[in-house]
Amino acid sequence: LLLLCYTEEEAVIVTDLKNTDVFVGESATFTCEVSHPGVKNVQWWLDGSPLHNNFVTEISEQDGTVHTLTLKDVACHDSGTVTFRAGSLISSAKLLVKGIFLLA
Repeated sequence: LLLLCYTEEEAVIVTDLKNTDVFVGESATFTCEVSHPGVKNVQWWLDGSPLHNNFVTEISEQDGTVHTLTLKDVACHDSGTVTFRAGSLISSAKLLVKGIFLLA
């Protein structure tokens, strides 16, 4: 008699978030890929504040493994640390929003 024991492998982060620099008014996109679908409690944060889907924040998922955050029409005060959390998985990156200076 052969008994096969299968334990579901713990998900890991395959692709970490990357630091992103954008200008005021542009969009900033962050992508994090996990090893397999089904990770629970996915959350995005900006400087410790939770983010939710709305007219300036787009949170999406593709194939259950690619998680994307897009911050639209960013302002200087949006600069900070973006964090992706899914259970015990955590990835963070810096967002730098640069102002545009016009010389007369």
